[in-house]
Amino acid sequence: MEFRCRLGTAGGEIIEGVYVADTEAHLRREFEEKGLFILSLQRRGMLPAFGLSRGRRRKIGRQELLVFNQELATLLKAGMPLVQSLDILRQRVLNPTFKAVLDEIYEGVKAGAALSDAVGAHPDLFPAVYGASLMAGERAGNLDEVIRRYVAYEKVIGAVRRRTISALIYPAILATLMLVLIGIIVLRVVPAFSEFYSQFGRALPLSTRIVVGFSSAVVSNFGIIVAAVAAFGIGLVTWWKQPGQRTRIDRMLLELPWAGETVRKFSTSQLARTLATLLGGGIPLVNSLEIAGRAMTNRFLAVELSEIGNRVREGESFASAMLTRRVFPDVAVKMVEVGESTGALQEMLNSLAEFYDEEIETEVGRFITLVEPLILVIMGIVIAMVVLALYMPLFELSSVVS
Repeated sequence: MEFRCRLGTAGGEIIEGVYVADTEAHLRREFEEKGLFILSLQRRGMLPAFGLSRGRRRKIGRQELLVFNQELATLLKAGMPLVQSLDILRQRVLNPTFKAVLDEIYEGVKAGAALSDAVGAHPDLFPAVYGASLMAGERAGNLDEVIRRYVAYEKVIGAVRRRTISALIYPAILATLMLVLIGIIVLRVVPAFSEFYSQFGRALPLSTRIVVGFSSAVVSNFGIIVAAVAAFGIGLVTWWKQPGQRTRIDRMLLELPWAGETVRKFSTSQLARTLATLLGGGIPLVNSLEIAGRAMTNRFLAVELSEIGNRVREGESFASAMLTRRVFPDVAVKMVEVGESTGALQEMLNSLAEFYDEEIETEVGRFITLVEPLILVIMGIVIAMVVLALYMPLFELSSVVS
């Protein structure tokens, strides 16, 4: 890799040039050994305004990270040193972003840094739970076991997410087909019938005039409608990116009549499983609550969890703090209270996550069972009304002819 560097010497001289090195960390170490001061260092081909390289992915997939950790845990359990294990695995990674990051992590660990510190230098690429788990494993001396526990955690979370998405795919396809079919009828079929009926010079039935009028308005203003939809989408994205909007939206989701409870249960299950994983790795409850809050997808509950963490830090019990905030289900509060009183909080959290996973799967299945025929009925009614309105003049014409 080539890097554009601006360096300073001990005598105050400024040196600029392009240097070749395997990794940025390796190049920095070479400059430090030569007594040079790094004023700026940037990889060639990077876009300075955004910190992104052309054609380079800036994400690490969950599956890639999962496979890497499975292999790392296997090598460590076999007795291979961490540095050697990282050296082997980094050469097999295909994702350029992941490979570059692993090269930096390898150089850092080789220089004496802890694996958790090297991973923590990339908070935008690795989950907070992962870095915390590595730290706990390093402190307890069972890094391979903690990595395996993290892999199991990711597999369960991924399985729940895949089942939920798979259940929603078919209704989404039905809804999309319904919109596409209605669009074809409005934009292509109705104008053809309108042109045909205009030759007769007779007044059309009310239902036909409504359908034809609506179609004519859409066709004549199609460009304006597309521009308005695009402007609405851009405005929505801009509004979404404003600070605090994500928290407001997540709070509104929790207040929805039926879906809100399902969203709350999913977030509670996610929190319980994350806490159980962190506590099992030996991380204290206060620190686990802080890390779990950063890992939650619902930002409103994450803010509430931060307040709960502050109360726990001041000496209040976890269950009492949850009861005070009143944002988590009563069943969760009761199970946490039992876990704290019996000293088996980790096991109780795992049971809570499994309990809510089953409930979520049941509720999503019930929702799919109801929504699929509902979409088909709505599609049939809309299409039948449009077709009947279009053919009504033909029925009247045939009766006149007979």
